Amino acid sequence: MVCFRTSPSHSWVYPTVILCLFGFFSLMRPSEPFLIPYLSGPDKNLTREEITHEILPVWTYSYLVLLFPVFVLTDFVRYKPVIILQGISFMITWLLLLFGQGVMTMQVVEFFYGMVTATEVAYYAYIYSVVSPEHYQKVSGYCRSVTLVAYTAASVLAQLLVSLANLSYFYLNVISMVCVSLAFLSSLFLPMPKKSMFFHAKPNKDMQKSPSTNAALDEPHKGDAPSCEEEKPTQEIPTNSKNLDDGQLSSPKPENMALRVFVQWFQDLKECYSSKRLFYWSLWWALSTAGFNQILNYVQMLWNYKAPSQNSSIYNGAVEAIATFGGAVAAFAVGYVKVNWNLLGELALGVFSGVNAGALLLMHYTTNIWVCYAGYLIFKSGYMLLITIAVFQIAVNLSVERYALVFGIDTFIALVIQTIMTVIVVDPRGLNLPISIQFLVYGSYFAAIAGIFLMRSVYIMYSAKRGKQVQSSATSQNPDDPHPEEQTIRVTIGTKL
Repeated sequence: MVCFRTSPSHSWVYPTVILCLFGFFSLMRPSEPFLIPYLSGPDKNLTREEITHEILPVWTYSYLVLLFPVFVLTDFVRYKPVIILQGISFMITWLLLLFGQGVMTMQVVEFFYGMVTATEVAYYAYIYSVVSPEHYQKVSGYCRSVTLVAYTAASVLAQLLVSLANLSYFYLNVISMVCVSLAFLSSLFLPMPKKSMFFHAKPNKDMQKSPSTNAALDEPHKGDAPSCEEEKPTQEIPTNSKNLDDGQLSSPKPENMALRVFVQWFQDLKECYSSKRLFYWSLWWALSTAGFNQILNYVQMLWNYKAPSQNSSIYNGAVEAIATFGGAVAAFAVGYVKVNWNLLGELALGVFSGVNAGALLLMHYTTNIWVCYAGYLIFKSGYMLLITIAVFQIAVNLSVERYALVFGIDTFIALVIQTIMTVIVVDPRGLNLPISIQFLVYGSYFAAIAGIFLMRSVYIMYSAKRGKQVQSSATSQNPDDPHPEEQTIRVTIGTKL
């Protein structure tokens, strides 16, 4: 840790500033809310069927294929080269968008955009290799906030330029090209990390907790006692990820470093997912993220179907800005709500997933573009609210290493589900459904998610009620035993420590 103090370039401030600059410019893409009008307009002159069934699915397939090797490569090469690769992929994507023509070229665009999204993991993982643990939460907040600000600002700017200045979509892509080029240049100035989470890990006596865990322990209302018999997360999931060297003392390991890392990953995942609570939250995360990514990929096609950009004014940028801001406000507000998520978490997942299903079905059945916009606002805000709760509930008892590993696997599972959905619903080799019918399927998909977690919530509340009745009868038979509330307090204190 001495190098972080002696060299200004290795302090937590310098890499944070450079990384935030990269995050800002990489998300400052005003052309994105108007991608489909650009592709279907006179600049590219592609048909709705070509975009829906031949071009957009390539992003899902390439993202799935690239995610796991990029995830492994990111840790092996210590993050910075992958961030630079993301910057290069950005520039190739927008160069082809500006000057390429034809379906095949746009499919190449989608492939490189899949590379962009697959390499996003390096942006958020980088800070854990160059920043000391006491700054994790602060720096993570900065990096996430700056991307939110950049995306909102880009959407507002795009809407103003299109509505007031009547700027061509081509020049929105020029602005995006300039911004992603600046992002690439800023990535070159990032310090090269000395370590990584897995392949270049350094032994540390103080095991690192995930940022959301520290936040949870700082907030008194987050420490409510578990209300269900099965919910004892710290007993089911050891807080600290095992060091590779420690693991070798207990059981023989392969000599090859890569094999040792993969074996350790398997052991960690087996222990993590043995918790029913973490398993169900991860299941919701994967199912909902698959649906959310699918909606983001095709919602502009629905808007263009309801109100063709050639015949009417469109407000995609304003809607994206309001949806992102509204979702951020909802996610921020949930931190101040005092709820026992162990008891009522699945109920919230079921209820809000049902609301999201209703919003998608509304988008399907309405013929009014403004009602369609409103449905999207409800859907995105609801998803961002729930994903904030889910991230906290999954990460609260995990170390930083297991936090990264679990969310990497959850993302991969989400992509597998999304790929299956794309093959069945969108791909010409599947049902090849038109865009209007697709959202009926997506609405039904979220309704099924709501049904699963509503049934799960009923089971949890019934189990909790039965547990309280058993405790009450035991207390009445043994009056000298501690009161149930005292037992709960003791369990909670033990869990935190």
